[in-house]
Amino acid sequence: MSRILAKSLPWTQSPLIINAPMGGFAGGDLAAAVTKAGGLGMIGGVFDMNELHDNLAKATATLHVDQSLDSSKTLPVGVGLLPFVSKLEEALPVIKKFKPHVLWLFAAKEFEDYTTWAQRIREVSPDTQIWIQCGSVTAALHIAEACKPDVLVMQGVDAGGHGFEKGAGIISLLPETADALQRHDFAHIPLVAAGGIMDGRGTAAALALGAQGVVMGTRFLAAKETIVHGKYQSTLLDAEDGGQSTVRSKLFDELRGPNIWPEAYDGRSLVIDSYRDHVNGVGIEEIRRLHGEAVKGEDAGFGESKRAAVWAGTGVGLVKKVEGAADIVVEVRNGAREVLQRAAKI
Repeated sequence: MSRILAKSLPWTQSPLIINAPMGGFAGGDLAAAVTKAGGLGMIGGVFDMNELHDNLAKATATLHVDQSLDSSKTLPVGVGLLPFVSKLEEALPVIKKFKPHVLWLFAAKEFEDYTTWAQRIREVSPDTQIWIQCGSVTAALHIAEACKPDVLVMQGVDAGGHGFEKGAGIISLLPETADALQRHDFAHIPLVAAGGIMDGRGTAAALALGAQGVVMGTRFLAAKETIVHGKYQSTLLDAEDGGQSTVRSKLFDELRGPNIWPEAYDGRSLVIDSYRDHVNGVGIEEIRRLHGEAVKGEDAGFGESKRAAVWAGTGVGLVKKVEGAADIVVEVRNGAREVLQRAAKI
């Protein structure tokens, strides 16, 4: 971890492990557990700011028991919001009240929207860091110039869930972005890596490529504290060979109705029956009808029907068990240290 990033996240240990702010999945329990283990815990917010408020209150109650984590300025967790659907005016009072240490922005309709969000957030919570996620060198440069983010989250195409439809894996995205930022006098902005990272090996690789920390989503979907259906988790654990068992498609955002995501984005899910029907030419209305019936069932469409999207990255085959979030953080952190130590001897 860079000195700048380490100083700004004083409770964390190196290498920095972050859970992705997965809307609907990453709540207060997960964020608090990750932070208490020396990582950066994130809460995902989407539409309902009352739900975000409750999750932040839950994290606050847990973390303020530990005096070493009780900061007078900020709450040692982060919040992820989606500017294309989240309402800024509804989010600001929540941010002002809880003052999360990090506010992570992703998926604006226009790059300029990030600037507006960043300015308003800094007004109500000056000590909150602004992190912005993107998936290309061009986007990183534009955001660095316009928004002056504290951190850029570089997401590669191996990531589960939503991301840039056109992109690259972190093995090329990270070093090219770092070089481009340096040429344009933005080398002071730390990069963290997301997309396909599941363990200490992936974490060590990301650090070697220039990341100052790593984000994991799919791995934390198998955490005990994550808000997730049991069938969803069991389906993840059964998946293998993620490059074949997952696929990127806009279809997954058409299942509940017309896709509302900006044009630049699609999502990676396990290959499900809804997708197979799509490839075989079944019309979207019929696919939606079957999906709608399936999600009403006890398995919520994640079981035998296999109709609901199961967001997962290409590293899903490396997820083998459900465990506590703190155990994941410690295991990945120690694993990365061991890999780096071995590499230093070569």
